[in-house]
Amino acid sequence: MNNLIKTAVLMAAFVAFLGFIGAMVGGKSGLLLALLFAGGMNLFAYWNSDQMVLRMYNAQEVDASTAPEFYGMVAELAQRAGLPMPRVYVIHEDQPNAFATGRDPEHAAVAATSGIMRMLDYRELRGVMAHELAHVHHRDTLISTLSATMAGAVSALASFAMFFGGRDENGRPVNPLAGILVAILAPLAASVIQMAISRAREFEADRGGAEISGDPLALAAALQKIEYYAQGIAMPTAQAHPETAQMMIINPLSGLSMGELFRTHPHTEERIARLHAMARGVG
Repeated sequence: MNNLIKTAVLMAAFVAFLGFIGAMVGGKSGLLLALLFAGGMNLFAYWNSDQMVLRMYNAQEVDASTAPEFYGMVAELAQRAGLPMPRVYVIHEDQPNAFATGRDPEHAAVAATSGIMRMLDYRELRGVMAHELAHVHHRDTLISTLSATMAGAVSALASFAMFFGGRDENGRPVNPLAGILVAILAPLAASVIQMAISRAREFEADRGGAEISGDPLALAAALQKIEYYAQGIAMPTAQAHPETAQMMIINPLSGLSMGELFRTHPHTEERIARLHAMARGVG
């Protein structure tokens, strides 16, 4: 299934979720309002979700004069990948992490935290940015950013449903447990879809990034180092907006995983093992 189909399925699922929640909150009127909201949200997210995420993280755009080495690295990798030059951002966070966003390669942006730029050497950072450009090359930055925006909207509307209670199709109040179930299950279902998409994308971006950089072991070393340091350094913005966690190269959230269904990323050990196998020319 290519990313265009995945994006269409994600948008349809988002509309269905919001329609169901709207019906629980306000019957037929709530369903109609939720569908209108979902349609408008889809259009808004398509055009603006990347800028929303960058603003959320207070990302600052840099260029060849303000960050010559970092900007030059991205430019060299973009040229190797045959991509247009993306916008380049720095996020002033101590946790080592990075992500890519944008609806297509012509409107792409890559961002790295100041923490990752301090902790990795040039070769390792180059491997990370090649990984992010692989996301751009595979055109999965759109689905990543859309899913983050939509999961946040589903969670907000589900909380609204729990607060105001559910109603049947005639507008009469229904069992309050129904509203509570909607508030719990709708965000969980949205998260399961979001996380499954994210895990599959990371393996492909690791492989693509290793091909772009020509150095699988650099990305493997970077992942090992990021995993070690990220566990002990919080990223407050990610904690406040957990729906954006799946956009990062490593899960930025602290705490234990709720299980395989809710993992935002594959196991780092498996990612590293695949990159080592790639370097050996195996598989």
